[in-house]
Amino acid sequence: MSRFLKILGPGLLYAGAAVGVSHLVQSTRAGAMYNFDLIWILILANILKYPFFEFGARYAVATGSNLVDGYRKVGKWAVGLFAILTVVSMFIIQAAITVVTVGLLAYILKININITTLSIIILIVSMVVLMWGKYSLLDKVIKFIIVLLAVSTVVAVCAALGIHKEVTPESLILFQWTKAADIFFLIAFVGWMPAPIDVSVWSSVWNLAKTKELGYTPKLKDALNEFRVGYFGTAILAIGFLSLGALVMYGTGQELSSNGTTFAGQLISMYTTGIGQWAYWVISIAAFTTMLSTTITVLDAYSRVLSPLYQHLFPAKWNAVKNKNLLTIAWLILMIAGTSIIIAFAAKTMVYMVTIATTLSFLTAPILAWLNYRVVTDRHMPVEARPRLFLKILSWVGIVFFVIFSLVYLYWKYLI
Repeated sequence: MSRFLKILGPGLLYAGAAVGVSHLVQSTRAGAMYNFDLIWILILANILKYPFFEFGARYAVATGSNLVDGYRKVGKWAVGLFAILTVVSMFIIQAAITVVTVGLLAYILKININITTLSIIILIVSMVVLMWGKYSLLDKVIKFIIVLLAVSTVVAVCAALGIHKEVTPESLILFQWTKAADIFFLIAFVGWMPAPIDVSVWSSVWNLAKTKELGYTPKLKDALNEFRVGYFGTAILAIGFLSLGALVMYGTGQELSSNGTTFAGQLISMYTTGIGQWAYWVISIAAFTTMLSTTITVLDAYSRVLSPLYQHLFPAKWNAVKNKNLLTIAWLILMIAGTSIIIAFAAKTMVYMVTIATTLSFLTAPILAWLNYRVVTDRHMPVEARPRLFLKILSWVGIVFFVIFSLVYLYWKYLI
């Protein structure tokens, strides 16, 4: 057990990146809008995406390299493809997460500041935290935050089971497979359930950082078990958030607001309705620190991933850089600048930003899933560390599922 606790970290950082928009926003909305109709989709998404996230930890521990290095061994085209997908989505994803974080902060502290200004402040604070504490601080803080949110959610769901709510018959909406709006929500819901597949690359980078901190490489079995704690823990939390939405809001006629600040108030109210008003500050701190940790974690991940991308795509320029730490700072500044521009000119509402980001992640999922599968089954991967037959079959089922649903979305979006 002590050995396991020592290597605990990358899986919880994965959880920190995952338990954010997909859980606090999308899972809660799914329950509030459709009751428990989509819970089987939630479970299915977690099962079908599992191999592609696990491959990140598997590859890092087995080879001592991150997934971007693995893409390069498959071919420079694979690095280029991943780079395109990353550049297209990174500012939008960071913006969607930051907007939700800002909404919570504005509600809790009753701040009336322009969303762009407040976002820039949050992003700069996140950058300072990363430059000051680096991986070790992120590793320590995330453990406390995830445990606090998990306990709060379990208590809130249990308390919500006994809530008596006034239900209006006209508000008892069922999910309809023939309704465009429902299909679009489903695609956005699955896009970040439990997280965008990009996170698998981040996971591989965090595993290497943990190995460097430990001074030795954990056994593959231990590393995978550590990852599974984070992965399946986030799946259970997602069910918890969906349940809160269903138990507290479904059928009441109330709708979750598309405004980040108003939504934050509704979310916190779901907890206090079940637990009691005394828990307001506990829940507020848990929800905000969860989103802030997600903001910091994602900012850290992109700054880490951009370096190997630059290294493999522009090796001569990479070798000419004498201080690699300055390059990391440059990536952080680039992320803050790009994210701020997106928020300033494209953030119509919180839900709009979240829908764009999650839908984009869903449409890129088949490509990223196939790239990960290609890397861990490539001849350079140690034979003993390659996924077994069951995981290979599950991978192909997942890839086919993502392709079919992407085509369904495009059909509904552009042909109907």
